[in-house]
Amino acid sequence: MAFRELSVSGSWEITPKPHGDSRGMFFEWFTESGFAEMTGHAFDMRQANCSVSARGVLRGLHFAQVPPSQAKYVTCVKGSVFDVVVDIRIGSPTYGRWDSVLLDDVDRRSIYLSEGLAHGFVALQDDSTVMYLCSTPYAPKREHGVHPLDPEIGIDWPLPAGQLLLSDKDA
Repeated sequence: MAFRELSVSGSWEITPKPHGDSRGMFFEWFTESGFAEMTGHAFDMRQANCSVSARGVLRGLHFAQVPPSQAKYVTCVKGSVFDVVVDIRIGSPTYGRWDSVLLDDVDRRSIYLSEGLAHGFVALQDDSTVMYLCSTPYAPKREHGVHPLDPEIGIDWPLPAGQLLLSDKDA
């Protein structure tokens, strides 16, 4: 796997090395030893989630209260999403900055977000399926959000605002 640190401190893009032939393909999606070696972070998975979204669905920006917060390792196994990380950690050298990665079922990249970062994505195709590995279980009372269209953050979403579908919780 190849690791690239994003412009938001504590986040990485991970690109697997697929091995394919006429039968299909195989690749490592996550390995604990390689991950810790490249990022300097241990990742102790406590929950795995899956979401399926129609084109234009915008989920996020979500984050969990610190401590303990929640680190996430995210990939798209079907379709494609424009995946975003935002630094909301007051005092961080990259506070207020956002970065993005195209996650899809072609290049099969993943994104890792350490604790304290906000996360969101917009589905670019119908039935886009996103898998999340999470460091802590979901705790509704500790979950919070930032409006994904907040002009102070200024995320350049790839779809026009009129085509974005937000839940009541995210709007």
